[in-house]
Amino acid sequence: MTFRIEFRPEAFADIAEAFQFYEGRRRGLGQVFEEELHHTVQLLEEMATMGPEVYRRLRRVLMHRFPFAIYYRVKEDLVEVRGVIHTSQHPRRWQRRT
Repeated sequence: MTFRIEFRPEAFADIAEAFQFYEGRRRGLGQVFEEELHHTVQLLEEMATMGPEVYRRLRRVLMHRFPFAIYYRVKEDLVEVRGVIHTSQHPRRWQRRT
């Protein structure tokens, strides 16, 4: 089964913030971040339940090359991405997105 992916506006804002941070560190690194994010999201399309539930049916999957977690919910054939948050962030930041 292939799952549809939808990003909430907060997740897009998270991605834009991370992209800008990494581009500021080194030109092209933001693009590498987005490619890694895309790869992780492709895995979710095929295996949406791969991430453990961490809070009120909210699941988390870690990105491989960057210290970010993708927080999402699975609803039938839909993966709703609620946040792409640095792993050092306080849990309340992602818990509010349930």
